Amino acid sequence: MLDATPTPAPLPETTVRLWRRLLSHRSVVVGGILFSLVLIAALFANWLAPFDPVDTDPVNALQPPSGEHWMGTDQLGRDVFSRVIHGARPSLIMGLVPMLISSIIGTTAGMIIGYYGRWADLMMTRLVDIALAFPPILLALTVVAVLGPGLWSIALALGLSGIPFYIRMARGQVIQAKEAPFVQTAIAIGASDARVMFRHIIHRVFPPILVMMTIHVAGAILAGAALSFLGLGIPPPNPEWGNMIQDGRKFVSLSGWLAFFPGVALAITVFATNLLGDGLRDVLDPRSKGEPIR
Repeated sequence: MLDATPTPAPLPETTVRLWRRLLSHRSVVVGGILFSLVLIAALFANWLAPFDPVDTDPVNALQPPSGEHWMGTDQLGRDVFSRVIHGARPSLIMGLVPMLISSIIGTTAGMIIGYYGRWADLMMTRLVDIALAFPPILLALTVVAVLGPGLWSIALALGLSGIPFYIRMARGQVIQAKEAPFVQTAIAIGASDARVMFRHIIHRVFPPILVMMTIHVAGAILAGAALSFLGLGIPPPNPEWGNMIQDGRKFVSLSGWLAFFPGVALAITVFATNLLGDGLRDVLDPRSKGEPIR
């Protein structure tokens, strides 16, 4: 009796080759593993943390690292390891949500103004130049001052401040792609604007945007931690790496582990995203290595 189960279609050769290049690139593998560990900690913090991150125990305050408390306890007797694990969640939210806001809005706007040009391109370019004249952290501070401190206020502020960078990147990529012979041919034979953009141009825009997205996550996590360090982030007693470093700063000479361990977690996360971004740039953007675009 013949097996009626349909055979799955094989992956295209280009897709297989791309995955092989990704998995053979050391930066992609190491960065991906480190970032995956941080992501797992954020998703399963309730099961991985041995103690309640906000449960105080004044009797065991400022205990050094030990078998029971791997990273010691803070000034209120809270387990630092549990707080570091739970602090991964808001830190990743402050990195991923702004990236999604900026990339979706900025890439869409940049592709539209880059493709159609004319007066919209001129006006948007001037607005982007004005926005880029101000440091992103200053724009984020302004938005947080208006909306008030909090996790989602920081995420929105950092997301809005990153939009101009994606607009400029997407606009430049579209302008370059429009000059390619196959794009000009598609326009000449009467292909619709939507088909030209999503069939012939978007694959030229996506690789550098993807690299920019990974690097943006690292920058947003650092900026979010900086805002929390300044007291504009998540209010206590909820753990977040920035406010944990701020609390530990007061005891750095007596109990250095309070600031050291959240600082290490922050550094590892930023290092992982930057490493992943560098690897993706090498694999997905051939211009970074001087290879011709096909």
